[in-house]
Amino acid sequence: MPTPQTSCSLPKYLQDDGLTEECRDLITSLPTERGWVADHFFQYQGFWHHSRQLQGVLTCQNHFHAQDSDILLVTTPKSGTTWLKAITFALFNRWLYADDPQQHPLLTNNPHELVPFLELKLYVDNQVPDLTTLTSPRLFATHLPFVSLPTSVKDSACKLVYLCRNPKDTFVSLWHFTNKLRPAEKGTNSLEEVLDMFCRGVSLYGPFWDHVLGYWKASMELPEKVMFLKYEEMKEQPKVQVSRLAEFMGCPFSPEEEKEGVVDGILKLCSFDSLSNLEVNKSGKMSSGEEYKAFFRRGEVGDSVNLLTDEMTKRLDEITDEKLHGSALKF
Repeated sequence: MPTPQTSCSLPKYLQDDGLTEECRDLITSLPTERGWVADHFFQYQGFWHHSRQLQGVLTCQNHFHAQDSDILLVTTPKSGTTWLKAITFALFNRWLYADDPQQHPLLTNNPHELVPFLELKLYVDNQVPDLTTLTSPRLFATHLPFVSLPTSVKDSACKLVYLCRNPKDTFVSLWHFTNKLRPAEKGTNSLEEVLDMFCRGVSLYGPFWDHVLGYWKASMELPEKVMFLKYEEMKEQPKVQVSRLAEFMGCPFSPEEEKEGVVDGILKLCSFDSLSNLEVNKSGKMSSGEEYKAFFRRGEVGDSVNLLTDEMTKRLDEITDEKLHGSALKF
């Protein structure tokens, strides 16, 4: 059984020094695979996590108390998370900075700081944050699969916004991203090797298809609670989808706002070009060590054609067809 990584030379997001006895004991009983960045993945409740992140999952499950007015943004990694965070933050706070747009927090803060992850930020390292000072409605993010959500999230009237992305583009973006995070001495993951792992379901918060299907089914059964969005549709019809999102979140655009181009302003503020060229996102870092610029690569639809061979594409398409068969979900 592999032991957690404890080297202080590793960036914080790969260190495992803060694991509780509960987490360490659990790890010894879990299925294990080689990780893409950290040395190992551990399978918990059917999905793969590295050990420091798993600690955050456990703490979040034990201590997060959802409020009925909460909104959780949910994605698999590299499915448009940064963009979704920026858009929802701008939607929620559009009245606060209407008179002085140059003071907008998105101009000086990375979206991941403004909309914190539950298990990767607030509850990571077994910390239990005091959330009582946050004003309602509260906005959080998570990569947790539906089955692993805290009980309070499922039992409350809080809303979930799920954004998914074509698995081919998701995989390519995840491969680039994880290679940026790997320590130099580890070298680069080969595309062929991690594609095989991805297809077997072994990726961060994977299997990808199980993650997506969990929220797709929830959105069918609980449409008032779970909104299911596709990255490709967000890119193709941004104004339509953002208006739908605002309606679902309880802050719809007024006719006056639509006439004044408020939606266009939000989309411009939150565009890939705007966010990626801000100084904070070019030179800043997360407290755990990841550079903000690692979260911005291209943000395009169909970019996978530039990297995947025909054989790789066919393999991913066949798995997608098999996994989604009978669900009515299409990519």
